[in-house]
Amino acid sequence: MTKNEIAAVLEEISTLLELKGENPFKIRAYTNAARSIEAWGGSLSDLKNEEALSKIPGIGKSIADKIKELAATGSLKYLEELRAEFPAAILELFSIPGLGAKKIKALYEELQISSIGQLLKACETGRVAKLPGFGETTQAKICRAIEERARHSGYFQFGQIANEAETLKSDLAGRPDALQAHVAGSYRRRKEIVHDVDLVVATRKPEAITKFFAGHPLVESIIAQGPTKSSVRLRSGIQCDLRVVTVAEYPFALAYFTGNKEHNIGLRSRALQCGWTLNEYRLAPSPPDPKAKKKRGTKKIPKVRDEAELYRALDLDFIPPELRENRSEFEAAEKHSLPKLIEKEDLRGTFHCHTTASDGHNTLEEMSQAAQTLGLEYLGIADHSRSSIQAHGIDEAALRAQIATIRKLNKKLDGFRLFAGIECDILRDGSLDFPDEVLSQLDYVVASVHSVFNLSEADMTRRVIRAMENPFVTMLAHPTGRLLLKREPYEIDISAILDVAARTGTWIELNAAPKRLDLDWRWWPRAKERGVKCVINPDAHRVERLQDLWFGVGIARKGWLTKTDVMNCLPLGKIEAALRAKRTR
Repeated sequence: MTKNEIAAVLEEISTLLELKGENPFKIRAYTNAARSIEAWGGSLSDLKNEEALSKIPGIGKSIADKIKELAATGSLKYLEELRAEFPAAILELFSIPGLGAKKIKALYEELQISSIGQLLKACETGRVAKLPGFGETTQAKICRAIEERARHSGYFQFGQIANEAETLKSDLAGRPDALQAHVAGSYRRRKEIVHDVDLVVATRKPEAITKFFAGHPLVESIIAQGPTKSSVRLRSGIQCDLRVVTVAEYPFALAYFTGNKEHNIGLRSRALQCGWTLNEYRLAPSPPDPKAKKKRGTKKIPKVRDEAELYRALDLDFIPPELRENRSEFEAAEKHSLPKLIEKEDLRGTFHCHTTASDGHNTLEEMSQAAQTLGLEYLGIADHSRSSIQAHGIDEAALRAQIATIRKLNKKLDGFRLFAGIECDILRDGSLDFPDEVLSQLDYVVASVHSVFNLSEADMTRRVIRAMENPFVTMLAHPTGRLLLKREPYEIDISAILDVAARTGTWIELNAAPKRLDLDWRWWPRAKERGVKCVINPDAHRVERLQDLWFGVGIARKGWLTKTDVMNCLPLGKIEAALRAKRTR
């Protein structure tokens, strides 16, 4: 069992105890223990050691014994006994927005509801609305949430399946029989939502590769298995398809299974203009068209050993996978005007990160160290402001204390800097959660909407614009408020927001958290045209999530952004000047 898996068990125990109506202090003890294990820097072997466990904050003897049992055996009798008290499907109810332990407990005890199917039937017959604390409005919201869940069935956030996709690619590439291997499809194009994973492998021994793939530990079940294509279901639930091809076929297969339908039609059309046919296996001379009035000339087919040579054969510059969506990439590739897209190595720092001061899982010092380990030059801390009660937002006194701590830490740091910021709630009327006198003490301010999502488009747009016009607001975070596959964006005129950002110099965040990836990649070309600057932030609530910057870079590339479009590609000296300049506009 990994450290994170042990933390997940402790969280599940906390949830089950809450369903039982146990003592709140006992429930909180397991939640705090889970946080402590996640933030702890020791090894798994240390978790079997009583002395080592005693040094971890928030872990008493009873919980320590359970952690030792988990670390040693991979299972826990106490958890099995708790699970036995409830139907197995009841935990699925927690995936419905608005349902917490208290409401689920009431549904279970009063209506014997223990699954999403039973809950939907109870809502449709009006029984849920009659329960104390529910009512017609809550019942209607639950119905809509269940419908949304069903609509999104079979779809996955890009970040949800990234680890499986990259692990499979790496493991396949490491096989002695694999000559080339890559992930293709919407994953390679960095689409925020994916339906399946496509893998392409070049080999001289397809049987060996297929057998290895079907027997991989990440594979839960086999859907179909053939000599050149296999389909499986991975443990995450997503379908994964493997194509095995020859070395000669590989560039054609990789290109074909990467581009979207319209992009591939564009490639085939260009091939036809040269007198060729193009498919997933080869370029070949096009058969003569007996109906054609004029014979089409056939150019000599050049040797194609990789994708770049395939695009070159079609008189195009190489089109990066992220751009293969038939959104003007052919015109740019033909005119040699494709941008040099941002690379992850271009990022020099980031902002919008949380600590234990609000709802983060790691301390200020731990977040700082993790950023330095990643090779960053600077890190901005932006804990939630006081109105975000659910996120343990900090008040003015706590913020001033954090600023002082950051200033003190900076005196000890060499070649790295912490910036003091705040994720400041935009209130309903567009005012900010702290007065200007407080905001002026910070290095930067992240403004964001965390409440009252049901305003009209006009009202929400006015609300956000008012906040952006405050000179102390540096950047606008997750501008549409969406949670992929969970919550639709609130109504807001993004075009108007971009106009104001251009006027005020406000940076627009590309929130790299896989559940957000907001602002959407489709808006970034327009933002770039207007001179609006992007800032890629991980919205990290723990040290591991700093690595979500990788997802953000993928979306930035998909939005045609270069390093000059992204503020946190600036080195330390220049970002300091940029932060000061934003306040003097």
